[in-house]
Amino acid sequence: MMMKFLRENVYAAAVLLLLRLYVGYEWITAGWHKLTGGFDATGFIKNAVTKPIVDKATNELVYPTFTAFLEHFALPNAKLFNFIIPLGETLVGLGLILGCLTTAAAFFGLLMNFMFLFAGTVSTNPWLILLGGILFLAGANAGRFGVDFYLMPYLRRLLHKKNWHNKNVDGTPTPAHT
Repeated sequence: MMMKFLRENVYAAAVLLLLRLYVGYEWITAGWHKLTGGFDATGFIKNAVTKPIVDKATNELVYPTFTAFLEHFALPNAKLFNFIIPLGETLVGLGLILGCLTTAAAFFGLLMNFMFLFAGTVSTNPWLILLGGILFLAGANAGRFGVDFYLMPYLRRLLHKKNWHNKNVDGTPTPAHT
């Protein structure tokens, strides 16, 4: 019942608009400061590799695969991360503020928040995970008062048209053309 309210109710959409604007503002300001302030993720990544999250009882890594990813992929490609982190934060913020591809923006915001937590940074990440999770669960209703109101029906028609051409009258897929 709560999910139905969150995903379909117009009053919920109004509250979600306010929530979306707040979370979007947090993301866009974080991304913009990194884009304009000379962001370098190298120190952050090195710190996450040298001081990973360790289980105090067993002294074992809590996220060994994430630490390995940071050490063997992120650190050697720090220049790539110096670009995609600020760009990603800015795009998530822009998507949420405009209500454009809102569910995707909320998903990628959640993904970044979890990556920061896995690296050992708490900061505002738990709060943004809670709020971003609500936006993600609300689905299209979170973007009802935004660009998604016009964009999502267009994308559905576009996808339906594409799928319609690839099916027989009885709904079975047509054989691939060679």
